[in-house]
Amino acid sequence: GICRNIRSGSSNLCRVCLSYDMALLALVLMSLYEPEETSGGNACMLHPIKKRLWVENEYIQYGADMNVALAYYNALDDWRDDKKLTAKLMAGAFGKNLAKIQERFPRQCAAIARCIHELNALETANCDNPDTCANCFGQLMGELLVYHEDMWAGVLRNMGMALGRFIYLGDAAKDYRRDKKKHKYNPYIAMGLAEDPQRWREY
Repeated sequence: GICRNIRSGSSNLCRVCLSYDMALLALVLMSLYEPEETSGGNACMLHPIKKRLWVENEYIQYGADMNVALAYYNALDDWRDDKKLTAKLMAGAFGKNLAKIQERFPRQCAAIARCIHELNALETANCDNPDTCANCFGQLMGELLVYHEDMWAGVLRNMGMALGRFIYLGDAAKDYRRDKKKHKYNPYIAMGLAEDPQRWREY
């Protein structure tokens, strides 16, 4: 449903930014708030023969909007920092409907812009403290997980913080060999930690 809503709310091109993180976000909010929903099945450009089932509700749409906002601010920051032409083109594509998303979700969009900029600055500076970077991404996920400022907001922020830290540190462990080979930033490499698959599996 998120992929389908990215297409209808933004464009077909924006579907390249589809993220499982936002699918999980939508599932958590749907489980908590139990919204009314519609469902169906359609073929699409990537799956033109077999129909794919979809579900649609306000939290699926929210996940799609946050997906596009994340992709825009990430591409924009890459363009500002590295002047990559591809990043500029992607920011232009993702930004076409951003004003509407910002109007609906100003808090979330501000958090995305701030945290992505701070995280990129930390990574550019080769930050050797994994917790600093993980906490930054955790704050971002915490704000995204809060859809309503209600009785669940505090719990969802804490959950988002923990989830964001887990995602960031888990991805760093998974990408260790690739990042080392390509000389890309990785918090474990920055702190001088050798690859430790057994420890990473246990924790």
